[in-house]
Amino acid sequence: MGETQMNLRPAGRRITPQRAHFRRLAESAEMGAVTRAQLTILVQSLPCVGLINGTESHLLLALINTAQADTFDKSGRPIIFKSNRQLAFEIGRSVGRVSRMLSRLFDAGLITMQDSGNYKRYPIRNGEGEITDGCGIDLRILIVRFAELDEMVRRARAEKKAADAALRRYRGALRTARQALAIATEQTERVVRLIEGRIHRVSDRVGIAGKATSSVLRRATALLEWFVERLMRLPRRSAEGHETQNMTCSHVENGMHKQTTTPYSLADSNDERRSADAEQHKSVKAGIASKWAFEESLRRRRSEINRPRHLPQAKVALQDVVRALPALKTYGFTPASWGDLARAAPLMCRFAGISEDARRRAVELMGEQQAAIAVAVTLEKYDREDVRSPGGYLRALTDRAAAGELHLARSIFGLAARNSMEIRH
Repeated sequence: MGETQMNLRPAGRRITPQRAHFRRLAESAEMGAVTRAQLTILVQSLPCVGLINGTESHLLLALINTAQADTFDKSGRPIIFKSNRQLAFEIGRSVGRVSRMLSRLFDAGLITMQDSGNYKRYPIRNGEGEITDGCGIDLRILIVRFAELDEMVRRARAEKKAADAALRRYRGALRTARQALAIATEQTERVVRLIEGRIHRVSDRVGIAGKATSSVLRRATALLEWFVERLMRLPRRSAEGHETQNMTCSHVENGMHKQTTTPYSLADSNDERRSADAEQHKSVKAGIASKWAFEESLRRRRSEINRPRHLPQAKVALQDVVRALPALKTYGFTPASWGDLARAAPLMCRFAGISEDARRRAVELMGEQQAAIAVAVTLEKYDREDVRSPGGYLRALTDRAAAGELHLARSIFGLAARNSMEIRH
């Protein structure tokens, strides 16, 4: 007869490197530093951090209350020896549910456990009756991590408070903006309709206010307050010097600054164009002739040599871009450098509803600076309702850049001239 093979049942709970780390960490606990009452208050607040849920917090609270208060003193040792069946009876859950919750608490670093060979929990006492060791549920890890967990709770409460404040202010600003639309008698009907459309777009971008982040709510609130100030014809908040500082361009492509002296007077702009061809406004006649001649020679040069990956473009000063695209200020973007404009491009895309894929493709073919200008132009035309599909418009600009037929300088100067004409009228 052959040897009988015996299937030995694995003894103890599954061990992982993380659990082994928590066990060693629990042994370094400084007993007497934290009381049972402090742990009770902490455990009740842990669900707000998202570390555990309410049921797991209830089980952990039952474990803390099971330990005697003196076990948290310097000579104590808070180890629980109750069975899963007894714990299940006390919290009103099944035995299997309690076993799974204990494993999750172990993985979260809120308890440690030492199982015996027969899965029983029992203490090991010395001759004086004091517990020196045991197989059970050890709560010392909570003492070691008390400061860390308490800080997490404080931070979560502060973030919740800030989010609630941002939500209340946003809802109040939205209500005030809608009321201002109803009583804006000093503004023309066109301006009121334009601002009303912008308010609706901001509200649509925020969506369900209760689910929006604090940063989005704060930015939306600032926009709504600016709309109200414009409807009420209030003076600008920023001083003239600060405005000039924001408009100053210190960096241009290739590290050189070209001062543009193009006049923005007399223009014949095409008002209603809704395709990618709308960027070539036949608006500025005298001041931009040299720019057009420069870009025409640039295009002829491209046809003679191999086209590089990032096609060269005519230099445009940053203050010209800001002056030509008032939507940048409308949506809270006041770039002080080309880097600021490039960093704001992803957020501008979200406001205009442009996909990240379309923006990345524009950056690959145009470079970050030119792609940011293209996105800003798209946002301006979307804000003016000249473009119905901003994503498709940006892709059309990208295709034209790939073909060497994109002239962003013309778009900037044309939009600036158009703004100048509108201000005069």
